[in-house]
Amino acid sequence: MSKKGVLVILSSPSGAGKTSIARALVEGNENFLFSVSATTRKSRPGEVNGREYYFLTVDQFRQNIDDGQFLEHAKVFGNLYGTPLKAVKDSIIQGKNLIFDVDWQGGKQIRSSSFSKFVISIFFLPPSIKELHERLMDRAQDSSETVKDRMRKSIDEIMHWKEYDYVIVNRDFDKTLKEVKSIIISEKLRRVRNNELEKFVETLTNEFKDLKS
Repeated sequence: MSKKGVLVILSSPSGAGKTSIARALVEGNENFLFSVSATTRKSRPGEVNGREYYFLTVDQFRQNIDDGQFLEHAKVFGNLYGTPLKAVKDSIIQGKNLIFDVDWQGGKQIRSSSFSKFVISIFFLPPSIKELHERLMDRAQDSSETVKDRMRKSIDEIMHWKEYDYVIVNRDFDKTLKEVKSIIISEKLRRVRNNELEKFVETLTNEFKDLKS
């Protein structure tokens, strides 16, 4: 029996692990797809257009908004981010698990969209604020001022934890990854997500009728 795909929202304050978990879910598993967002921010060393993000100019991004090509979009740390709508529709039809690495704003828009019944939302909390700061410093992707800005905004992001279906304190990467996979497996088995269950039960009922005839 085929099942429709699900939209898995992963959110956390910067440095709490959502991107690493998202990449680990997709790596080597054809049933998991990474939702590649569009953004107006500059690419970082090693990033490839169409793999990590679709890098757009502000004018291109705004045109996509006007054309209705985004499921959601938001401004984060001075840059625009958006989720292409077509990829969402395709993944649901194909039965794929589409992984979203988004902040709470993006997560809220996806949960409030017409695709809400396909959504599983997971929020990651850091073990401590000290460790959160250390992770941001260790990855050496941002300037010290940007790190300070992310730390200032992390408290606001953490305050949205109650909006999510599941909340995990990311103390150990491997353990957290296993928990996320277990959540997705369980959620995919829910009756409302089985595309052909009603037809299957009807088939069983007809078999009973055949036995009586």
